[in-house]
Amino acid sequence: MVLALSRSLPPLAYALYSLALALILGLGTAYWSVRGTYPLGRTQTQGWTAFPKLGARDVDPYARAILARTGDIPLGLGEGIALLAEADSEGRALDAACRYRISGITPVARFWTLTLYGPDGRPVRTELERSGFTSAEVVRDAEGHFEIALARLPQAGNWLQTPAQGRLRAILRLYDTPVAGSLSWLDPGSLPTVRREGCP
Repeated sequence: MVLALSRSLPPLAYALYSLALALILGLGTAYWSVRGTYPLGRTQTQGWTAFPKLGARDVDPYARAILARTGDIPLGLGEGIALLAEADSEGRALDAACRYRISGITPVARFWTLTLYGPDGRPVRTELERSGFTSAEVVRDAEGHFEIALARLPQAGNWLQTPAQGRLRAILRLYDTPVAGSLSWLDPGSLPTVRREGCP
């Protein structure tokens, strides 16, 4: 149909039609490319996702456009790395209505933070007005392992309250760590696991 329409148009109208079509397709694909998560440079390990090159000078143009749109400031390669968990250990999306336990250890880092985010990309807002823990605050066992409960109702130990509903994302930021450039050499079990304990 498009071909038949283009043949019936005068040359000037055909040129304008082609230009408009190219503009719509170009802007549409550009918007589609930058509206979601970073399309390139993804590294996945032990249930966590990272984009090690996000803070580098040679970051790809799609990531640059997404950063410009969202206003996010990524950690530089020498500063650390951010790891994202959007699903539990069995691959199910994190749901605020469920209870989870993040447990284990982290790779060597001078400092780390674990923060919960909502579907809008902002830290979760709850009655406790707390969306995360730092490595200086979290309680550990004698071997250095920690457990952080994610639940709507109070839990023993380290506890982060979740909103009443909606999807969740957990972001673990490691500062001044040797794994900032590459996650490939991490040993199994060197990142915490996210286990679902129950849903209403």
